[in-house]
Amino acid sequence: MTGRVGRDLRLDDVRIVAAKVMNLRGNAVINVIDPTKSYQPTFPNAAATCVIARRSIDARNDVIYRYKIEAYDHRFESYVPYEVPEYKDVSEAEPVIIVGAGPAGMFAALKLLTLGKKPIILERGKNVHDRKFDMARLSREGVLDPDSNYCYGEGGAGAFSDGKLFTRSSKRGDIREVLYQLVNFGANPQILVDAHPHIGTDRLPKIVANIRECIESKGGEYHFETKVTGLRRKADGEIEVKALDSANRTKAGKPSTRKYSAKKVILAAGHSAVDVYRMLQECDCPLEPKGFAMGVRVEHSQALINEARYHGQWEPGMPAAEYSFTEQIDERGVFSFCMCPGGVLVPSATEAETIVMNGMSNSARSGKFANAGVVVQIDPEDIPEEYEADGPLKGLSYQKAVERSMWEYAHTRSSHPMAAPAQRMIDFCNGVVSEDLPETSYKPGVVSAPLDKLLPPFISERLKKVFPEVNRHSIRGYFTNEALLVGVESRTSSPVRIPRNPRTYEADSFPGLLPCGEGAGYSGGIVSSAIDGINCAVAASVGTEE
Repeated sequence: MTGRVGRDLRLDDVRIVAAKVMNLRGNAVINVIDPTKSYQPTFPNAAATCVIARRSIDARNDVIYRYKIEAYDHRFESYVPYEVPEYKDVSEAEPVIIVGAGPAGMFAALKLLTLGKKPIILERGKNVHDRKFDMARLSREGVLDPDSNYCYGEGGAGAFSDGKLFTRSSKRGDIREVLYQLVNFGANPQILVDAHPHIGTDRLPKIVANIRECIESKGGEYHFETKVTGLRRKADGEIEVKALDSANRTKAGKPSTRKYSAKKVILAAGHSAVDVYRMLQECDCPLEPKGFAMGVRVEHSQALINEARYHGQWEPGMPAAEYSFTEQIDERGVFSFCMCPGGVLVPSATEAETIVMNGMSNSARSGKFANAGVVVQIDPEDIPEEYEADGPLKGLSYQKAVERSMWEYAHTRSSHPMAAPAQRMIDFCNGVVSEDLPETSYKPGVVSAPLDKLLPPFISERLKKVFPEVNRHSIRGYFTNEALLVGVESRTSSPVRIPRNPRTYEADSFPGLLPCGEGAGYSGGIVSSAIDGINCAVAASVGTEE
C-alpha cells in the first residue's frame, strides 16, 4: 500500500484492501494494528487482523510512503502481538561476566535477566553521561582519553553515531527482540516499522542509561572504568578475569587491581580493542585475520542530497534524504557506509597520534550537511607484505599506519591535535591539492591535503573511479567539487576474528569464553551486535546451573 509522506496511513483503506485480498465480505470487521501507536482499538469478533509491518519512502515518481501489511485471516490463524520478555530478579543468581557495555554487551545482559542469570558488566570507559564530557573535550581541545571517547564507554561506538538500526541479515535472530526493547526503554516506536530506523544521538544516551538502570534494579552489576587486562582458566573450570579499576585507585594514585570469576565470560569489547586481541594472543587463544574496509568520510550539503534523492520534489517537512550504494571496482567492493543525513563529522580515534573519522546525526536529522563513509573492501591478502610479521593482527597494524599518516600530515599544519586532512572530491580524483576547502561540520577543523596520496593506492585508485560512477548511476550531482573528502574512515569493522564454535559460541581452545559482537568479528552495527549478544547470552546460560 502507499500513502503520502507526512500523513498517517488511513486505516479504513487498509481494511478495504485487506478484505479484497483475503476474499472477505466488504463490511467484514478487520482490526488494524499500528505498532507506532500506544492505543490499539480492536474488536473481539473481527474476521482478520492487519499489522503495519514496514514503511519506506519511494521517490522514484511522486514522493510516497510504501507500506508492507501483514494480514492474519482468523479462519486460519490468529495474530499474537510481540511482548517484551520478563526481566527476573537475579541478585542471588549464577553470574555471567560481560566485557563491554556496547550493544552486544547490553543486550546480552538483558537476555541474561530473562534467563535468570546475573550479568556482571565490566566496561573500560565511563557511563554514558560522563563520557560526553570527554568527547566534548576531544572535539574542542583535541585531548584524547584512550578509555573514554567516541568508541569506548557505556553504549559503545553506536551510542554517539546516530543510532542507526538497519541490518541486512535476518538469519542472526529475531530483530523484534532488539527493537521492542529499545522502544520499551524510550526509543520512538517509529523504529518498529521504518525501513531504515534510527534513534538519534540526542536520544540514544538516555535509552542506554535506562537499560543500565533496569539491569541494576534486577540485581545485575556495572563496573565502569574497569579495563580487563587478563583472562585465566582456573582448575575448577571457572574463568578469572583480571582488571584495572581506575575509579578506585590505590594510595599511590594507580588503578587498583580487581579479579572477577564466573563459569562463562562474554567478550564484547568492540572493534577497536587492540589490547584485548594482544591479551588473547598471550592466552594462546586463536585469532585470524578478517576482511574489513577503509576509505574516507564524504560530506555534501544536505540540500544537494535532498534534491538528488527526491528528484527535485523535496519540501520542508519531508525526512532528510539518505543514500547508499555498492559498486564493484577492480574486483573489490566499494560502498557507502553509516550514512548520516543532517549530520556532523566527529573524531573517533582511540589512540594518540592518529586520526579516525566517523559521523553522527540527531533524531531530527536537521543539520545542513550529509555525510557517509565511502570505503573499499580489503581482504587479508590485500594487506602489504611488510605487515605479515604481525600475523593475524596484520590488518590492525595496517589500519593504524594509515590513521597515523593522516595525523602526521595534519598536526604540523593545524594547532588542533584532531584536525583532519581533506580534499575536494573532483580535486581528489584529478590528483590536485585543493586551494581552499568548503565549509565543514567537523569541529576540530580540516587542512588541505593530498588525500589521494596519503591513502594507500589500493584504496585511492578505486575511490577515484567510484565517485563519477555514483553520479552516473544513482545520485545526480554527487560528483562535485563542493563535496569534501576527509580521512580516514577506518573503523567499519574489526580486521580480526576470534574463531568460535558455531553451536556453543565458545572460543576455540578457550572453553567458557564467548567472543561476541563487532570486536569478535561476528557483527557490524547496533542491531546485528545486539542479536549476537542475545545469542551468546543464551549459549552462556547453558551449563551454568549450580
